[in-house]
Amino acid sequence: MDRNSIDWHGPLVALITPFKKSGEIDKDSFCQNIDRMIKKGATGVLVAGCTGEFWALSYKEKKLLFELSVETVNGRGTVICNCSAITPEETIELTKESKNCGSDGSLILPSYFIKLTENEIINYYKNISSATSSPIIIYNIPNNAVNDITPELALELCKINNIVAIKESSGNWKNFYSTLILAKSKIRIFCGPSSVYGFPATMADADGTIDCFPNVWAPGCMDIFYKSKDGDHVEAMKLQEIGNNLTELFTSGGKTLYPSTKAAMNILGFNGGYTRPPLNDLNKNLIKDLEKGLKQIF
Repeated sequence: MDRNSIDWHGPLVALITPFKKSGEIDKDSFCQNIDRMIKKGATGVLVAGCTGEFWALSYKEKKLLFELSVETVNGRGTVICNCSAITPEETIELTKESKNCGSDGSLILPSYFIKLTENEIINYYKNISSATSSPIIIYNIPNNAVNDITPELALELCKINNIVAIKESSGNWKNFYSTLILAKSKIRIFCGPSSVYGFPATMADADGTIDCFPNVWAPGCMDIFYKSKDGDHVEAMKLQEIGNNLTELFTSGGKTLYPSTKAAMNILGFNGGYTRPPLNDLNKNLIKDLEKGLKQIF
């Protein structure tokens, strides 16, 4: 497999997982959000990723989300399921489950928490690839996962059979761009923080974006990609400025990204639901600050 084995492209959405106050998954809201994203222009969805609070989900819940997403998308776009786990055995099990549910591919972090050597990261992906048949999209988010996929390491990982793409979410433009230059001929390159530099990433010929902000801001965040591709650079830059302002709003003044995303959805009339521990929902003062910021931006 390589980049030509798949047709993944354009703006995919990193979905939230809406929880009820009781803590259970709100299945109806989850499916409604997927349908809204597809209708607003998403070319696919990423299920149970960081935005989806995968660390707080049981195996059974992940399987449920995989099934619901495939059923709801119903052929209208790409479905990628996050199958990341610390051990290769659990990652392999989730990857097989993802394929059985009908997904198009599996997002896989390098094993996280413990610092690995490059050879250990390579062997980790080799073990998963040799035991599964799903197309794999590597996930690079070293600020969360500890282990960094450098451009040179990404090029080495391209040699592994099932690896077809990378979600480059380092937040480091140099790392993103160098990865794109080195690996684009072999695997597809997706920009994670498109709200921050989606326009230059698209203009540099990234294959697409995978971001959480469309949950709140659709089609605006996805239009960063579309307007850039269409040559409407003035509008793309205006949207990029909004994306930067939203990113700052969601991650400042005591707020963090995932609770802010859900709170903003609730404010705007989309059911983001509640977060699940260890995350906390925004308190009243932070929600008030978020409301004020959203009014100023929109």
